[in-house]
Amino acid sequence: MALALTHVTSDALLMSTSLAVVLPQTESVEPPPVLYLLHGLSDDDTAWVRRSSIERYAQDRGIAVVMPRVERSFYQDMAHGERYWTYVSEELPRIVRSLFRVSDRREDTFVAGLSMGGYGAMRLALLRPELFAAAASLSGALDMADPEMPRQRPDLYENAFGGREIAGTDADLHALLARATPADTPRLFVACGTEDDLWGMQQPFVDAARARGLDVTHLWSAGEHDWPYWDARIQDVLDWLPIRSRAGRRDEDAAGVS
Repeated sequence: MALALTHVTSDALLMSTSLAVVLPQTESVEPPPVLYLLHGLSDDDTAWVRRSSIERYAQDRGIAVVMPRVERSFYQDMAHGERYWTYVSEELPRIVRSLFRVSDRREDTFVAGLSMGGYGAMRLALLRPELFAAAASLSGALDMADPEMPRQRPDLYENAFGGREIAGTDADLHALLARATPADTPRLFVACGTEDDLWGMQQPFVDAARARGLDVTHLWSAGEHDWPYWDARIQDVLDWLPIRSRAGRRDEDAAGVS
């Protein structure tokens, strides 16, 4: 594998930003599938590389991994800050495809994240379903409309949301689930440790997704809101992802399947 720590200029953010990218080293003529892997509230674009073995796991599966930096934006176009939602949902895929050799097919493109990044991954899956074949949340903050959430860090909520009501908006995952079309929505994977402070948000999200007819897999197990849990669960996510074999992709191309 190759690890690229890259600085790019973003038109959406009106500044430079950074991303970490893990790339398979291969002589194959086919570009690899790609996983956009999102960080949590206290992390940055290097967290997954520094604190998990994602590089080794990606090598075993022949997948590229893109890890952007979004600060403490909650994956929003912030009320008092930068347009991180526009950056991640629109500009970042274009930047990645222009700089790196990765697949541009929906069926080869996935998103996952932990905590705040789990929320971001589900928001991307539900608002931009045409981009992703599958999305996974690890210990995700899956109910940003919960009144207890802003009380923990009101300054961060104010910066991201500007004090506006979240329930029923595009920042509310449950509102997005209620509008989701099963045939168009990516496959979903939700995992959380039963000792995690965000544990109470997980089953209601899964229940709402299933009530809407969405394809959702859940995994509950002992674990806390920490890197030992996320390092273990990202392996489960990678095993769950519908990563097609290179041979299978060649067969489909020969048959004219896109």
